[in-house]
Order: sequence, then structure tokens, then C-alpha cells
Amino acid sequence: MTAPGRFHLLLASCGRPVQHGWWNREATARDKFRRWIGAYGDMPDAGITLTDDETTRVLAAWPNRSRNL
Repeated sequence: MTAPGRFHLLLASCGRPVQHGWWNREATARDKFRRWIGAYGDMPDAGITLTDDETTRVLAAWPNRSRNL
């Protein structure tokens, strides 16, 4: 079994995890991030987060809730 990739994508709905994905290439993960917004963005209270598991840094989040802080 191979280890998951460095870049982790998480889809949550109503605060619960719905789907995960891991990719080794950041470009691939960012493409998936955009695709997931289109495919799952209309779920109730949907949130999608792209994280670099090596640095634990959040690379992208949708919707961008930091605007409301």
C-alpha cells in the first residue's frame, strides 16, 4: 500500500467530513479543488479545504470564511 499524497483535499457538509482526497502534486490538488467547488458547492453548508500535510498550511478554502472575521 502506498502512502497518501502530500496535498489533502477535504469536503465537509454541515460540519461533517464527506469526502477526502490526497495528491502528490500541488497542481493536481488545486485542479481537483476547483472541480469540487463546481461539483459539490451546492451541498448544504459545504466547505472545501486544501491543505499541505507536510507543512500543515491551508493552501485554499472555499468558501473563504476569513472574509467574515
